[in-house]
Amino acid sequence: MKKYRIHPIQSRIAELIKSIKYSPFKSLSLGIIILGIGCISLFVFGMWSNSVNFPEELNIQNSDQGTFAEQSNTSSAKKVASGQSNEAIYTVNPSEGDNIGTILIPALKREIDIFQGTGADELRKGVGHFTQSVLPGVKDNCVLSGHNDSAFTKLDSLKIGDLIIIQTAAGEFTYKINGTRIVDKDDKTVIVPTNEATLTLTTCYPFVIIGPAPERYIVSAQLINN
Repeated sequence: MKKYRIHPIQSRIAELIKSIKYSPFKSLSLGIIILGIGCISLFVFGMWSNSVNFPEELNIQNSDQGTFAEQSNTSSAKKVASGQSNEAIYTVNPSEGDNIGTILIPALKREIDIFQGTGADELRKGVGHFTQSVLPGVKDNCVLSGHNDSAFTKLDSLKIGDLIIIQTAAGEFTYKINGTRIVDKDDKTVIVPTNEATLTLTTCYPFVIIGPAPERYIVSAQLINN
């Protein structure tokens, strides 16, 4: 009969297994450790998978007139009332990663930078602007996304009537919250066009969860300083 040589490592492992004496306490401790490692791994995976709220399928290209940050502040929010497009009040289109302004949420005592795009880099730095929506202040639906554990933490504490102020190179735009809702993460009604100058804030929901968030918390607001 052919004899097989046992590798030294295999022999050592076998000896260790034999040396371990059964103990309910040791088994319970080992089980708790394994469960803890599993929970932490699931939590980290959930944070990673929620790092992007929306896919970026369309990027706004740079204009030949310079960078977005260099645009002069010559427009006012009143120009929006006539329903002009991005090009009417923004002489330069931002490219992905550009800082396009700030969002102020007085009720949360928070001021956050807004970046063009909703990729991992943009959401790590602040609030991301969904590029397939209009820029702040324009008549239509402007969609902004943020993480629920950083930029948009406690977003669910906002109430109808609270104000949100957006400051960009085109001026200052004040929105009043008129509704909140919870939708499925794949609900595309969040990004549909609107007849009025609308601001839509979106973040992952529930706010405290282990693993990928199955829903989105939505805050809707209407432009009022027109």
